[in-house]
Amino acid sequence: MDDREIPHHFICPISLQIMKDPVTVVTGITYDRECIKRWQTRGQNNTCPVTNQPLPPSSDFTPNHNLRRLIESWCASQHVVPTSKQTCNLKVNKVIVLNLIKNLKQQESQVDSLKSIEKIASESEENRVLLKEVGVVKAMVMIIVSCYKNRTIVGLNEALNVLYLVGFTQDNATRSIINIVEHDRIIKMLTWVLDLDNNNNCDDIDITTMKFHAIVLLKEIIQNAKSQVLERLNRDFFKTIVLILQQMRKGNKLLEKGIKESLHVMLTTCTWPRNCSMMIESGAVFELVELELTGSTEKGTTELIMGVLFHLCSTADGRAQLLGHAGGLAMITKRIGRVSPKVDERALMIISLISKFSANDGVLQEMMKVGTVEKLCMVLQVNGRDHSNTKDKARQILKRHSNVWKDSPCLDVTLLTRYLN
Repeated sequence: MDDREIPHHFICPISLQIMKDPVTVVTGITYDRECIKRWQTRGQNNTCPVTNQPLPPSSDFTPNHNLRRLIESWCASQHVVPTSKQTCNLKVNKVIVLNLIKNLKQQESQVDSLKSIEKIASESEENRVLLKEVGVVKAMVMIIVSCYKNRTIVGLNEALNVLYLVGFTQDNATRSIINIVEHDRIIKMLTWVLDLDNNNNCDDIDITTMKFHAIVLLKEIIQNAKSQVLERLNRDFFKTIVLILQQMRKGNKLLEKGIKESLHVMLTTCTWPRNCSMMIESGAVFELVELELTGSTEKGTTELIMGVLFHLCSTADGRAQLLGHAGGLAMITKRIGRVSPKVDERALMIISLISKFSANDGVLQEMMKVGTVEKLCMVLQVNGRDHSNTKDKARQILKRHSNVWKDSPCLDVTLLTRYLN
């Protein structure tokens, strides 16, 4: 439906849809007949969803004929046909939301309550603000804790989607939640979600969507975690992140939206040497090169890839993995001058590390063959004060190995000599 406002008394407090057959229960609250009957029979609930007052299972429902006529008249004037899947933009009552959160503690009504909260969150920003104010973030985290603890995915999809919709920004409320459920535990839970596959008896649940929401939330958690937390990350965590990167590279369209989030996670965590080593052991360098070689990345993604590669190539193992990839050095070289000054800076720093610490005869010859030396000369031709740092870096690299490259038939020696002088 469009943005027209539906009268709040036309909405069933359980389904949050326009009522087709409104009935009033003994507590004085009106519900859609089908919804209140399902509420009672499916979960054997004996309380009114809104008031929490006793609601005998055998209680009679009083048809609300006047309200039904009003709904029918309004629907006719608005050309609306109420159905069980009718969507609407409504202003949510805080009492209803609080009761939905309360009902999450009851196993029988948990999934229905989660779906109602999910629908509320998807309706409008106003609803999402209200949900956050009444503590829905904590409630969803507790659902994920329960799923992780019991290794079940019932309700997991809805809880992750709600968190994704309302956001997990580091405000005071969220920080108090993290005091209850530590960063370490939240990271383990989200890593568990990322490790789920289609063999988890969840044919009717979109695992890919859950993983996308998990990586978005993981990025927010990692970027706000204390250094002690990042220092305690284990090898399995990085294996999972690299595997997700691989799945993105292989064309999972939804997960592709989470590429930047995954790269932000890697960039935040790779500043610790221990984490750097575990990333490299997990094959991160190979996956990053492959991801960039797909040609589908955009400027911001390439900048992140180069940032992570720079940290990984600060180690001998990282440089070895880059040089071991048939297109690694060529990819770094070709990005210079084509994307952004930030990419140029990172690429030249990577090449500088290779030329300083890993430059055997084979590597130096490869730098000639893939055009690295020629590209370094081109950098020196660029005018402008903003390029002074990159020009200095390029000149240092060329000077370092000019005695080898000057004898190469692939390069104009006068060109090399001119720029070095």
